[in-house]
Amino acid sequence: VNIWCAAGKKTFSAHEVIRRVELSGLKNIVTHRKLVLPQLSAAGVSAREVKQGCGFQVVWGPIRAHDLRKFIALGMRAEPGMRQVSFRTWERTVLVPVEISHLLKPALLILLGLVVISGIGPGVFSFGLAWSRGVLVALALLAGIFCGTIITPVLLPWLPGVAFSQKGAVAGLIGGLAVVAGLWDRVGAMEGPALVLITATLSSYLAMNFTGATPFTSPSGVEKEMR
Repeated sequence: VNIWCAAGKKTFSAHEVIRRVELSGLKNIVTHRKLVLPQLSAAGVSAREVKQGCGFQVVWGPIRAHDLRKFIALGMRAEPGMRQVSFRTWERTVLVPVEISHLLKPALLILLGLVVISGIGPGVFSFGLAWSRGVLVALALLAGIFCGTIITPVLLPWLPGVAFSQKGAVAGLIGGLAVVAGLWDRVGAMEGPALVLITATLSSYLAMNFTGATPFTSPSGVEKEMR
């Protein structure tokens, strides 16, 4: 599905295919004039432009790379399963480690900033307040990351809402309420809503990262949601 995302953003385009063919000197390497491109790249690649630009005929290959060898063995013919996109639970969670690894550094910086802000009080700054409130903020931050990168993709078909931001917000709202409920004796009337807001907002933001990694979004829909 990352191919679909690249094609939708025009980074995988007819112009780029032509450029790569010319840079690689492909005409001097092979005698045939056929290029097998992933089916999902059709969103951004014009076969006619590729033919006119470099002389190669585009053949739309299978969706998955592991089907490519069989596709070629069948004489460039695709079996029905090669044209169908599945989006099962394990396929939705495959990007979770990537998302989390990208979040480590910014999450630590955000947490540090929130801990410093948490220490501001009547006496200008209190390390005691920074620690006590900082722990709560850290839990809300972790809950937001967990809801946005794990809960949302796992429960994506069942979460209410159409936009990914809505689905992430719902997951984050539930996660934030769970955090506040578990720390009820330590959370005040103002801190509780603030923690829920942190969790829901972060979860909503992170959920939008999946807009380009699913088979049921469109470039126009992604652009509309990101506004």
